[in-house]
Amino acid sequence: MTVSPLIWAITMVVIVALLAFDYFFHIRKAHVPTLREAAVWSALYVGVAVIFGVLVWVFGGSGMGSEYFAGYITEKALSVDNLFVFLIIIASFRVPREDQQKVLLFGIIFSLIARTGFIFLGAALINSFAWVFYIFGLILLITAGNLLRPDAHGDDQADNFMIRIARKLFHTTEHYDGDKLFTIQDGKRALTPMLLVMVAIGGTDILFALDSIPAIFGLTQNVYIVFTATAFSLMGLRQLYFLIDGLLDRLIYLAYGLAAILAFIGVKLVLHALHENTLPFINDGQPVPVVEISTGVSLSIIIGVLTVTVIASLLSKAGIAQTSINNARRHAVNYLDLEYTADASERERIYRLLTAEESQILAMDPKYRNKAKDIDKIRALVAEAHRQHEEYLAR
Repeated sequence: MTVSPLIWAITMVVIVALLAFDYFFHIRKAHVPTLREAAVWSALYVGVAVIFGVLVWVFGGSGMGSEYFAGYITEKALSVDNLFVFLIIIASFRVPREDQQKVLLFGIIFSLIARTGFIFLGAALINSFAWVFYIFGLILLITAGNLLRPDAHGDDQADNFMIRIARKLFHTTEHYDGDKLFTIQDGKRALTPMLLVMVAIGGTDILFALDSIPAIFGLTQNVYIVFTATAFSLMGLRQLYFLIDGLLDRLIYLAYGLAAILAFIGVKLVLHALHENTLPFINDGQPVPVVEISTGVSLSIIIGVLTVTVIASLLSKAGIAQTSINNARRHAVNYLDLEYTADASERERIYRLLTAEESQILAMDPKYRNKAKDIDKIRALVAEAHRQHEEYLAR
């Protein structure tokens, strides 16, 4: 189905309007979103994406509809995995809690722009060179293998190439000045960490696109569906971050599920490349008669793998222990970091979460509790948080 320029224009206006609404009504004034706020807006964005998918199904047919939902679910799952990296970057730069929304919205906008460029580039390559499917398939198979590495989500540093260049070329400061991108230090204009963390997230978004775009092109080659599924999967990612913040560590098998999905789509792409083969050294440049996997089968496998992955993660005792311990460490660090937030009620909320998590940890089976990495350092951090809280109450 060919999508008219009018439909493209309306879609772009709707997406830009949603982003503008997000900024002017939620992010312009720095604040820490409540759990209820995050839940309501996360549900709203998912609802908008589902309604759009239903409209595609009604007006474009079941083929386009199933392609959209397969692409949306896959991109949404990859976006959740990307939140792990966002969490590392934000923690590494010690972004104040009330300013994290602005950083995340910038990441979403940059990601949408970067992925749009990759989408049109990928479409142009596919239309001109059928062998690109081999490359896309290989990229996904390599990415699937990388996800199985123990350090798949990297370490606690966000000192990437772009950040090192920025610090060498420009005058930077170590401290935030509200949510400003520039400040005055020693009479000189300087970059704040707020700008640097946005650069870090923007740089990682480009890397995310390298596996995200081939994955969705493995499910559909309709550029409109690729674009809208990608865009709607990114919308609401900011709210989702605050909704499941602290539960990300619980999804201990998510990387395995995503690896299985990416490997499956990689194989699907290679099979499609063989079916469309034009390379002279494969079957004398003639198409290879292979089985092609339908979109319906793809959608079923994607949903099935993600369902099993999430349920297995939520039921895992090791996952529960890892979540509580990592949350306790994070909340202890945040409580001790005076620059994390200027809101006294937010600090008190963090301390209450810390004590609740500590109670859960003490009630766990020691074999799960003691497996945590750097457990002695975590205990020391928690003890120091208790000491400082007692000092605060004694004032």
